[in-house]
Amino acid sequence: MLQAQDLACLRSERLVFAELSFSVGAGEAVLLVGANGAGKSTLLRVLAGLLPPLEGTLLWNGAEALADRAAHARRLRYIGHGDALKPALTAAENLDFYARLWGGAVAPALAALGLAELAELPARVLSSGQKRRLALARLALAPCPIWLLDEPTVGLDAASVDRLGVLLAQHRAAGGLVLAATHLPLPLPGARELRL
Repeated sequence: MLQAQDLACLRSERLVFAELSFSVGAGEAVLLVGANGAGKSTLLRVLAGLLPPLEGTLLWNGAEALADRAAHARRLRYIGHGDALKPALTAAENLDFYARLWGGAVAPALAALGLAELAELPARVLSSGQKRRLALARLALAPCPIWLLDEPTVGLDAASVDRLGVLLAQHRAAGGLVLAATHLPLPLPGARELRL
């Protein structure tokens, strides 16, 4: 279980959120909703250990999650606004970089997001939707318990959203948890909302 206790975050001398507490258990999903600038992306970055909280505690199964940042990084996948792709590398080579870090096979991950036929194309020639699908293909590599997703469906067509929905359902069925910032409907049935 991921548990936030009285989290607060300050960015550029602006209090983004304070006294924020929630928990997410195995198989659960939470949609982070709210206006632009409400703190959804900031919260995901705090949960990923990329930004320090001003106050509060983040727990993983009852222990301080950020006490060992390397262990915390291994238990999550964070897909932010940027797709984190090297333009000169092919789709397969981009994904292979992450496969070497986490394990998993590149070909099935590409297939999961409908990218098999694009495996040998350099990332620079992919459309924005294809680049987003390639970033999301990292989720299909190797299992980990926590998925933190920032606007995961931006630029995706309906078929790609359906493919993502399959991955999300498989992850949750295996006991994984999902926190996703979004302005659009996501294929996460039964998800709770956390309004910022």
